[in-house]
Amino acid sequence: MSEYQYYEFTAVDRPLTGRERAELRSLSTRADITATSFVNTYEWGDFKGDPRTLVERYFDAHLYLANWGTRRLMLRLPKHVLDPVTVAQYCQGGSASAWTAGTHVIIDLHDEDEDGTDEWDLDGHGLLASIIPVRAGLAAGDLRLLYLGWLRCVQSAEIADDEPEPPVPTGLGTLDAPLTAVAEFLRIDPDLIAAAAAGSAPAASGEPAAAQLRTWVVGLPARDKDAILTDLITGGDSHLRSRLLRRYRDAHHTDTPTPAVARTAGELLATAAELRAQRKRRDAEQRERDRIRRERSAAAARQRHLDALAVDQPAAWQRVDDLIATKKPREYDTAVQLIVDLRDLAEGDGDSTSFRHRLAELRAVHARKPSLLERLNLAGLDT
Repeated sequence: MSEYQYYEFTAVDRPLTGRERAELRSLSTRADITATSFVNTYEWGDFKGDPRTLVERYFDAHLYLANWGTRRLMLRLPKHVLDPVTVAQYCQGGSASAWTAGTHVIIDLHDEDEDGTDEWDLDGHGLLASIIPVRAGLAAGDLRLLYLGWLRCVQSAEIADDEPEPPVPTGLGTLDAPLTAVAEFLRIDPDLIAAAAAGSAPAASGEPAAAQLRTWVVGLPARDKDAILTDLITGGDSHLRSRLLRRYRDAHHTDTPTPAVARTAGELLATAAELRAQRKRRDAEQRERDRIRRERSAAAARQRHLDALAVDQPAAWQRVDDLIATKKPREYDTAVQLIVDLRDLAEGDGDSTSFRHRLAELRAVHARKPSLLERLNLAGLDT
C-alpha cells in the first residue's frame, strides 16, 4: 500500500509575491500554490523543500501529516506580539521547540505515533484551517497553545518528572474548537489535559464590551492613539487588533496565568493516570448498566411475544406444520424458532410434559427429514 504525506503552508499576515510563488514552484511542479497557500500530497516520493526554511521565509503556518504517524504543526508570529522569552518557557523539548528568525518567533510542535501504527484513512485537507485561529489567540495573549505544547513534551517523556510546570494559562478546562483540534492533531492525552486543567482558573467570559473598550481608549495617551491610528490607516500591523486586546487584558488582569504552586511533570502524569483509571471504571460501570438495560428490554420484548403466542397455541402448532410442509430450509428455520417459542411458553406455564409429547409426535411424523431433525437437535429440541 502506498504512503501518504500531506504538506500545507499558509500565509496570513501578507500574501506571497509573484517572485515568491515562482520560487515555491521550483520546489514542486504538482503543488497547489496561491497567493496565500501551498498544498501538496505525496503517495510516492517526497517534498524536496525544507519546511523550516519555508516558514522562516514565506509562511505563517505549516501542517504536515504522514500515514506512518508523523504529525507537525508550525506557527510563525512577529516577536513584537509574542515574546520569544515567553515561548521558551513552554517549548522545552523535541515535541515543542521554538526559535527566532529575523523579526519572527517560530513554534514547532511535533508528534510521532508511539505505537508505530500506520494510518491509512488520513486526509489532511481542512486540518490547518481548523487550527489556524489559535495563532490569533497567541497574538492576543492566549498562551494555552504553548501549554499544550509543553504537555506534549511531558507525554513524550521529554520533561524530567521533577521539572515544574510553566505558568498555567486560564481556561485550560474549556478549550475552544481550534485548541481542541490542536490537541487531537498532536494526540495529547485528554486525561493529561484534564489533570493540568485542575490548576487552571476559568477564562474570562468573552471579549470586553464596547463600552469597556471605549472607556479604556479614552484613557490612552494621545501619542499611543496617534500610533494606533497610523498603523490602522497604513496597515502596518496586521496584528493590531490582537495586540490592543492583549494590552487591554494586561491592564485589566482578565487573562493572567493562574497564581498557584507549580506542579511537576511527574505529578501531572500521576494525576492523569488516576483520572484515566477513574474514567475507565465509570465507562465499565456504564457498559454494565447498558448491558443490564438491554437484557431487561430484550426479556420484556420476549415475554410480550410469548404472551401473544399463548393466546392461540393450536394455531401456532398448525403454523409449524405448514412451514415444514414446504420442505424449504428457510421455512424449516422459521418452524424450529416457533417450536422454541412454544417450548419456552410451556416451561413458563409449567406444562413441559404436554409440549414434549407434541414434540415427540412431530419428530416421529418427520423422521425421514434429516435436515429438519438436525435443526431440531441443534436447537435443543431432541425430545
